[in-house]
Amino acid sequence: MTRLLLMEGNTAEKCARAHELGVRTSSEIYIEAIAAHYPEIALDVIHGADAGALIPEGRTWGDYAGFVVTGSALHAYDANFEVTNQIALLNEAAEAGLPIFGSCWGLQIAAMAAGGEVAFNPKGREVGFARKILLNEAGAKHPMFKGKAPVFDAPCIHYDEVIRLPESATLLASNAHSEIQAAVIPLGRSEVWAVQYHPEFDLQQLVQLYTLYAEDMVTQGFFADMAELVAYRDRLTALAANPADAGLAWQLGVDDDVLDDRTRRAEILAWIEAKVLVGR
Repeated sequence: MTRLLLMEGNTAEKCARAHELGVRTSSEIYIEAIAAHYPEIALDVIHGADAGALIPEGRTWGDYAGFVVTGSALHAYDANFEVTNQIALLNEAAEAGLPIFGSCWGLQIAAMAAGGEVAFNPKGREVGFARKILLNEAGAKHPMFKGKAPVFDAPCIHYDEVIRLPESATLLASNAHSEIQAAVIPLGRSEVWAVQYHPEFDLQQLVQLYTLYAEDMVTQGFFADMAELVAYRDRLTALAANPADAGLAWQLGVDDDVLDDRTRRAEILAWIEAKVLVGR
C-alpha cells in the first residue's frame, strides 16, 4: 500500500483549540484534500511541533512514499523547539530520500533548512486569495503546474514569506505580494516541491479564516467595518455551498482555478502522480 506521512505544522495545544472552535487542523485539511482524489493512499500524521513527536509506532521512513509539510501559525525564523524540530524532521525525510511537498509553512521551513531566509512581509498579510500568481519560464515547464494556467489565483493566508531562496533552489512563480510563491528546493537526498499559498484549502476553510481573523482584518483595512466583512463572508459561504453560482463567483472574483477541486489542488495531485505513484 502506498503511504504518505504528513507533518502537522501546529502544536497539539493549537490543534486542540481548533477542534474546540470546530475548525479543522492543517493536517486534517490535507487528509481531506488527498483522500478526495486518492482514497487508496494511506495517510499518517506526525506532530512535529511537539516534544516526543515520532513516526507512528512500527513504521520507519522507508515505509513512506512521500512526506508532506502542512501549514502552521509558527514563524520559521524563530529558534524555538516547535520550529527547529520540524526543520530537523524535514531534513530526516530528505536524507531518507522521500519526495517532499509543502505549502506555506512547508515552503518556508524548506527554504530555512537549505540555507534560505524567511521574514515578515512588510506588505502585511496575504489572506483569502493570492491573486494573479504568475508562472515564470521554469514554472511553465515544471510538472508541478501541468494542471494550471500561466496565471491563476489560489487560497492563502500568511504574514511571513521567503525573502531569499537557497542558491540551489529554482523559483517557479510570483505575484505582486510575494516574489516567491513557488519553488523547488533541493534538500538532502531529495527535493521539496513547495508553494506559498494553500492548494489544499477549500472555500469553507476560507470562510473559517474570515471568522477567526475577522477583527484583525477590519483593523488592518481589508474591510471598512465588521458589517462589510460579514456580508463578504456570507457571499463566500453561499458560494461554498453552491460553487455553480456564477453570479456569486463573479461578485467575489473567483474562477475555476479556485472553484474546481482538481484545478485548485493541481500542484498536490501533480506531485503525487510524478513523485509518489511513479513506478508503482
